[in-house]
Amino acid sequence: MSDIVSVGHLTIDRIFLPNRSVPFMVLGGSPTYVSLAASCLDARVSVVSKVGGDFPAAYSWWLKEEGIDLSGVVRVENGQTTRFELKYNSDLSERTLRLVSKAPPITVDDMPNSIKAKAIHLAPIVGEITYEVAQKLRTSTEVLSLDPQGLVRNFDENGNITYGVLSDKRVLDLLNIYKSSLVEIEAVTTQPNLKSAIKAVHDRGVKVVIVTLGMKGAALSVEGDFYNIPACKPEKIIDPTGAGDAFIGGFLTEYINGANYLRCACVASAVASLVVEAQGPTFSCDKTKIYQRARALYEKEIKE
Repeated sequence: MSDIVSVGHLTIDRIFLPNRSVPFMVLGGSPTYVSLAASCLDARVSVVSKVGGDFPAAYSWWLKEEGIDLSGVVRVENGQTTRFELKYNSDLSERTLRLVSKAPPITVDDMPNSIKAKAIHLAPIVGEITYEVAQKLRTSTEVLSLDPQGLVRNFDENGNITYGVLSDKRVLDLLNIYKSSLVEIEAVTTQPNLKSAIKAVHDRGVKVVIVTLGMKGAALSVEGDFYNIPACKPEKIIDPTGAGDAFIGGFLTEYINGANYLRCACVASAVASLVVEAQGPTFSCDKTKIYQRARALYEKEIKE
């Protein structure tokens, strides 16, 4: 049994940062950041994904070296890996995303027969996970989590993104934990503000709702009890890619280990702060520093 299984497309990202004259290519995708964050906290981690024949062997080697089980990754030799271009503005507060190529969807037949985990996180980025896949995975775990970003994205012929509605809301009925950005939860629920959107997700039976707010931190709601979780201040800001995914990876790991919700959120914020200090997923995996930052955040910002 795994502790955490992350499901969604691994990607090849081309990232443009304002302090670099040329972009850089790096392993990406929500499962990458979720898994690395959980692995930093000593979780046993697996990925279920689908990639093309162009997916670099070096990326697979590196993830395996980090202790991540890739036996659930299907390689389609005549297919393409999902690729994105990410361009950040001058202060890294906003980005534009463009889809360059798209891997085949993840199907029920792609699910390993033996899959079992304490928590499974659904992390679609280009609509690659269906309700049927989520329904099957619901039977394989006690905790099912979702980041719906890829279920509300629409792509035009040039790969540019707009946000639409969540076409199949039944997936919300399967969840224990929901996590997304503010833009995404408003798209999912069609509600005009944070509080009403969170309530709409709770009304589907979801116990824990998390809305990440960038450098403002995150909103955490547990059965309607609302908490503001400040962002853990990083030593430097290099690349914010994947911070939200790392947040849920950290949160889930603490959650399945029985930590209270505020500790889960503080650890999650601390992991996210490490991610932004490096390019792509190459952040320092320092469990001691994560817990130090989480403790300081709780003592200074939340305890009072």
